[in-house]
Amino acid sequence: MNPSLDREHLARCAPKLAQLSQQVLFDDIWKRPELSPRDRSLLTLGVLAALGHTQQIPWHLQFAQQNGLHEEEIIEAFTHLAFYAGWPAAVSALGCVEEEKRECR
Repeated sequence: MNPSLDREHLARCAPKLAQLSQQVLFDDIWKRPELSPRDRSLLTLGVLAALGHTQQIPWHLQFAQQNGLHEEEIIEAFTHLAFYAGWPAAVSALGCVEEEKRECR
């Protein structure tokens, strides 16, 4: 798996994209009151997994846990996703959870 670009790397490599991500996505969209940060994290992980964007999942796993999601809930979401987005998408996403656990040991 290719490493994802964290905020610092993105800022060095594509400063304008980093600025827009921060201002529009994280300072506006993520703070809208209609959905909680927890719900937004669950939705984001599901979409990333469904679209096969596993490179972005590790960062969002950590962010989701900061937003109150527990590992068991994330695993259940990816299991549920298998029936709507396909087995490969779900298994690839679950692989990110396992990889994240190994890195934290």
